[in-house]
Amino acid sequence: MTTALGKVVRTTAFKLSAIYIAVFSVFSVFFVVYIAYSTNVLLNQQVRETIGTELVGLSDQYRVGGLSALIDVIDQRAHQPGASLYLMTDADGHILAGNVSHVTGDVAARSGIEPITVTYHRSETDSAERTALVQVISLPGDFLLLVGRDIGEREQFRSIITSALAWALVLMIGLAAISYLFVSRNVLKRIDSISAGARRIMLGDLAGRLDIAGSGDEFDRLAESLNAMLDRIEHLIYGIKDVSDNIAHDLKTPLTRLRNRVEAALSGPADAARYRATLEATIEESDQLIRTFNALLSIARVEAGSTDGGMTEVDASAIVHDVAELYEPVADETGVELSVETPESITIKASRELLGQAVANLIDNALKHGRPDSGQARIAVSTAKEGNTLVIRVADNGHGIPDADRERALQRFVRLEKSRSQPGSGLGLSLAAAVARLHNGTIELGDAKPGLAVTLRLPIHWVDGAKSS
Repeated sequence: MTTALGKVVRTTAFKLSAIYIAVFSVFSVFFVVYIAYSTNVLLNQQVRETIGTELVGLSDQYRVGGLSALIDVIDQRAHQPGASLYLMTDADGHILAGNVSHVTGDVAARSGIEPITVTYHRSETDSAERTALVQVISLPGDFLLLVGRDIGEREQFRSIITSALAWALVLMIGLAAISYLFVSRNVLKRIDSISAGARRIMLGDLAGRLDIAGSGDEFDRLAESLNAMLDRIEHLIYGIKDVSDNIAHDLKTPLTRLRNRVEAALSGPADAARYRATLEATIEESDQLIRTFNALLSIARVEAGSTDGGMTEVDASAIVHDVAELYEPVADETGVELSVETPESITIKASRELLGQAVANLIDNALKHGRPDSGQARIAVSTAKEGNTLVIRVADNGHGIPDADRERALQRFVRLEKSRSQPGSGLGLSLAAAVARLHNGTIELGDAKPGLAVTLRLPIHWVDGAKSS
């Protein structure tokens, strides 16, 4: 029982309900006490003013008409509905007029200008003791005149306020209980659903996702964000698995070939020239393996968000132009016409090294695989600005890539049938795609009619030194 109560006390619903009770109880008590105090002050002021006004009037009557006139006025007022309290006595304490039979205490000794609170009886047969606020003054001839107002209604009002406060507290406790049930059954149920979904995923259900109620509230937005994160994590995990499988598949063959070549050289007759040729071929194959591993490491760093030198303001057109210039000798040597069109300076926040590497990979890919069966091979490299987007395009006039294979060509180690005879690792387009994602951009493989057109679209964060909207 204690454990169950402890669990309830530790729940968020109970804490929220307790805070609700505490806050609204303090507010309600303050509000009710303030109303009671203000009302009491107002009623006291009104009673005092009424008593003071009547005393002034009765004193004037006594001064003008004498004792008999005062007694007549008191008798007349005392029998009116809702009348004040009146009592007039002589020097010996005999009652001369009024509607009060007895007042507790020695009121003669307390005569003055300030009202006092006393208890009284309406008549000799009235056993009920009542409370009144009265003021007593002395008149010439040792007469005492008492005028007051019954304040029993004020006490009733105070009782009503106290009762209202008690009922308000009861109502708040009831509302807090209802709030607890609502929060525990709805809000906490959603939290428990998210926790249960997270546990399922941790147990290995990588395809599992958090439930979305469709209400569009904060929990739905949280679940959508977490599901997007889980999609990304699942993609990365399966990417790692694919990389591992591809490494095991694609690197096993060259490693086996290296071993067989060395084994064949050792098993044959000793020949320095043959050994040298074998070693040179082994070095060349090892360099290709190193390049493959370097490309994999570059992709891993990019997808992890690592940028050498960080993001800075760079001139993308200048970078593309410089990279293309580096490949011009290679293009001339292989008979490829390489044209570069960078009509304007385009400033973008990016990693200079990674952007240059992506463009280099695209040009290198076009040089290796973008040749037509006949005629002049051409590669066109260009930059342009479309709104707040940088567009880098590398197009060739080779055979291109069929629509069905374009998405697969961006994956790691994917080499299409026509390119298997060419050297490479199938990582060039993968690295370019990773660089595009790092810069919140996209990469598109399109038709150059004929040939392949690869388009990088990167958002421009700063233009002419000012941040774009």
